[in-house]
Amino acid sequence: MPAAPAASAVTIRRAARGDEVALSLVGQASFLESFAGTLDGGAIVAHCLKQHSVEKYAGYLVDPRSAVWLAEAQPGGAPAGYVVLTTPDLPLADTSESDTEIKRIYLLHRFQGGGLGIRLMDQAHTHARATGKRRALLGVYGKNAAAIAFYERLGYRRVGERRFNVGGNFYDDLVMALNL
Repeated sequence: MPAAPAASAVTIRRAARGDEVALSLVGQASFLESFAGTLDGGAIVAHCLKQHSVEKYAGYLVDPRSAVWLAEAQPGGAPAGYVVLTTPDLPLADTSESDTEIKRIYLLHRFQGGGLGIRLMDQAHTHARATGKRRALLGVYGKNAAAIAFYERLGYRRVGERRFNVGGNFYDDLVMALNL
């Protein structure tokens, strides 16, 4: 497999209306890349059709409580990844107005390992701090060791668990938090 493109060959910008198709495409492709052969194939397809629909991303883009950044490969501006920051929807007893959730961070596989994920998380963390948030939360598939290790390197710690529905099948997730 070719090495990840240099992080500098990818630009990051705040997503806006009109970006929902690109976000949906990257979300579906990266979810399939990540979980094909791990999760049930029919469940993956059903999950992508619902949770990575164009309409779902259009909703994030118009929600004033959400912020989305889109990574684009250069030259050409093809979508390569994104991060969604929004109001927490996690099963924790102690969530408050000062919390935010990294709802999604996805990168196409060939863009992983080159620093782009860190750049996207930095955008989300900077925005969260600027808007008065004190803690970032996220959910991650409990068997996704690479993602868990990535979040731990950024300072996230396990604070809970949840059951995550993928196309009608339930999987165990970890809930992780970072004090901002």
